[in-house]
Amino acid sequence: MFAIFRNHPNKDLADLAEHHLQHDLQPEDRERLRKAASKVSTHTTLGSLLGLGLGIALAWRIRQNRQQLFNAFKMMAKPVEVVFANGRREPVPDLEPLLRPTRWGDIATYTVFGIGCSMLGGETGLLTGSAAATRTITRDPESRKRIEDAFRLFQIDVLKRQLEMLEREVKERGAAGRKETESEFVSSWEKLKDQAAGMVSTLKPSE
Repeated sequence: MFAIFRNHPNKDLADLAEHHLQHDLQPEDRERLRKAASKVSTHTTLGSLLGLGLGIALAWRIRQNRQQLFNAFKMMAKPVEVVFANGRREPVPDLEPLLRPTRWGDIATYTVFGIGCSMLGGETGLLTGSAAATRTITRDPESRKRIEDAFRLFQIDVLKRQLEMLEREVKERGAAGRKETESEFVSSWEKLKDQAAGMVSTLKPSE
């Protein structure tokens, strides 16, 4: 949760997340969060690698089946023409070039199965990693409560910064005489203030 914002391209959010991580949590809480983030990363990486391996194996198997089918078709006795009752003869087209495995077909097969299975494995790893990370965080109820409170405080600070930005925009647009736009920003500002107030009311100090 905090790791997402610590790596956020917005430096202000990253610094704010780091501040709450260092000041609102105890060392064991930070270590628990690091372990949880590590589990998500490990499961996702392993899932992607396993999915990639499975995709390559499936693509190889399909290629082998196509090659065996083509070899069997090539060895069969094939008709070369069709004779109709009225004596008309029509040549039968040669399907061998159409069934022959090609390099581009192999590349497409390996690419589709490799990428598809890698994505599937990565998503599966993300789900299992998230479940493992959740168990790590919720194992200790007191630590879980401190982490939840710290995250709520972080959300409140983010809302406060959004309020400040909206307030500056309202003043700038108000000075320019755009009253309708100003009223829209005021309405958004009030909504954010109510949201922040609701979060503060639900926040209880850790025991």
